[in-house]
Amino acid sequence: MPLGEGLALYAAAVEAGRLGLPLLEVGTYCGRSTVLLADAAREAGTTAVTVDHHRGSEEQQPGWEYHDPTVVDAEVGLMDTLPTFRRTLHRAGLEEHVIAVVGRSPQVAKVWGGPLGLVFIDGGHTDEHATGDYEGWAPHLAEGGLLVIHDVFPNPADGGQAPYRVYRRALESGAFAEVSVTDSLRVLRRTGAGI
Repeated sequence: MPLGEGLALYAAAVEAGRLGLPLLEVGTYCGRSTVLLADAAREAGTTAVTVDHHRGSEEQQPGWEYHDPTVVDAEVGLMDTLPTFRRTLHRAGLEEHVIAVVGRSPQVAKVWGGPLGLVFIDGGHTDEHATGDYEGWAPHLAEGGLLVIHDVFPNPADGGQAPYRVYRRALESGAFAEVSVTDSLRVLRRTGAGI
């Protein structure tokens, strides 16, 4: 995540933290954005929750552009970013401000029971995954809460279209209003019911 997008995410998390509700991230990877949410949660006296299966999304698998062989578990032969994520939180001194949920986003969303002040969607970039993240978590977002979507590229030449389609769907639902645009990061505010 480029610096400008990181600063915009942090600003959104600080604002959403004022609601006093948890700040949720879908797509932890190694924890850089989690640190931003956790610091904002610490300031607000709330908690950051991050959801990831820690096996990497489609573009992080062997043979793909964003594959990092240093996060492959040699014993099982699969990606495992959880140890790296835990080290990231430890180095940042923010472990006590984060609840890490290891699981698939739609399954976790089905059992989630409370309102959220922020939902940051930055998981898989296929239509199936991005739509599942949106449909699973947007209903938990409180009135006035912020929906943040990463990797929104209106031009297909710039990147995958699934996050862009989710962003468009949120705006077209009438339940969200755009707050800010910073490169590929979109911040929307829940203004009504629906998804």
